[in-house]
Amino acid sequence: MHNANTVIVLDFETTGLSPEMGDRAIEIGAVLIEDGVITDRFQRLMNPGKRVNSFIENYTGITNDMLQDAPPVAEVMQEFAGFMGGYNLVAHNASFDQRFLRAELKRLRRSCDNPFSCSMLASRRIYQTAPNHTLSGLVDYKKIPTDGIFHRALADAEMTAKLWLALLEDIAHMYKVPACTFNVMQQLTTIPKRSVPSFFQKILLKTC
Repeated sequence: MHNANTVIVLDFETTGLSPEMGDRAIEIGAVLIEDGVITDRFQRLMNPGKRVNSFIENYTGITNDMLQDAPPVAEVMQEFAGFMGGYNLVAHNASFDQRFLRAELKRLRRSCDNPFSCSMLASRRIYQTAPNHTLSGLVDYKKIPTDGIFHRALADAEMTAKLWLALLEDIAHMYKVPACTFNVMQQLTTIPKRSVPSFFQKILLKTC
């Protein structure tokens, strides 16, 4: 059983919302957390082989000029696969990043069987009084220190990593569960909000 405090937190910036419609990754950022401590980072721009539209340029700050000399997506994703290894994975709105990760690896004839969990879905259950559950909103809600940069991959991965660690700390404080497993965090994202207290009560009874 893997503890939830040893994970890789990742974030993609992309040409659009749907790899099924031909959108590609243009940047990946990732943070390795081991035993609750950030120990390594990975960040690369990558050339998607097509131009990025002006909306994405303005949204991310990543321009076509920046991507022109970047390595191709395939090269970066091969490198990231080595960094990723067999770690459990976390992302904010994880379904988005999971789809792009799998799509880009599929182009390399590689699969991704690493378990995923979503910090956004977990936050909806633990921080039910937060005004919203966007990454920037939760960072503000939890008063997590930030340099104010969002929508760049490594900055977002760093903030998500700090949010994930805050979630684990708050679960330990609120529900007396000192060391959540990754599987427990995955289960948490699927239960009704009203069931959160009883969910952790059952976890406690199992571990007693």
